[in-house]
Amino acid sequence: MEVKEVLLPGVGLRYEFDNADGNRIGVIARRSGDFEVVLYGAADPDQARPVFRLTDEEADALAQILGAPRLVERFADLTKEVPGLGAGQVEIVATSPFVNRPLGDTKARTRTGASIVAIVRDEEVLASPGPADVLHADDVLVVIGTEYGISGVRRIVDQG
Repeated sequence: MEVKEVLLPGVGLRYEFDNADGNRIGVIARRSGDFEVVLYGAADPDQARPVFRLTDEEADALAQILGAPRLVERFADLTKEVPGLGAGQVEIVATSPFVNRPLGDTKARTRTGASIVAIVRDEEVLASPGPADVLHADDVLVVIGTEYGISGVRRIVDQG
């Protein structure tokens, strides 16, 4: 799918694409952080009808809803292309020594070579978590690495 990006001086950026139904959809990313979704009419492709507006926080929530199921799927697809690389999920159990502690305290990447690429918490996905992101009981870590690295992350979060 082709997404066209247009600079709107003083406003922000507009992204446009045609969906499968033949509608032209636009998303205006305003400098203020707000987003506006518009629909272009077939009769006049320069005339846009506003559909809805989202605050920065609402846009993040929508992106997580739309992207969460696809994130793990994309990592799984990636690992099929690279021999020896796998994707795994590691749950933070309530008895983990890392509950309510920052991810960086695990030193998982340094100790195992595996990367924690997302934290799934309830229906929310925190992609590319940083070392300061705090882990909670029942979080699920999405881990990319060798089989040994993934099992190492599991061992670390379970035992310390």
